[in-house]
Amino acid sequence: MVVFFENFALDDAEMIESLARVAYELRENRTQLLKQSGVENEKALLDKIISGEIAEHPAYEHYLSACILGTMRESIRAELKGVLQEVAPE
Repeated sequence: MVVFFENFALDDAEMIESLARVAYELRENRTQLLKQSGVENEKALLDKIISGEIAEHPAYEHYLSACILGTMRESIRAELKGVLQEVAPE
């Protein structure tokens, strides 16, 4: 088995691990939030709200929160990609 962090400096490995953990937690929190309404994505939740299938409150707040969590996750993933490109051993 390959040890991923073997050739990274300790500080770089810690930063990579930290960013990966935050991205994971954001993904899982978004998933749990959407699961409360029985949907897999923000569009499906908004569609349920618009159709009246579920009550607007707190569903709309959940919709906004899921959107924010998704955006934050993508931002963290982009940062992680940049860090990996910058510090990856050759």
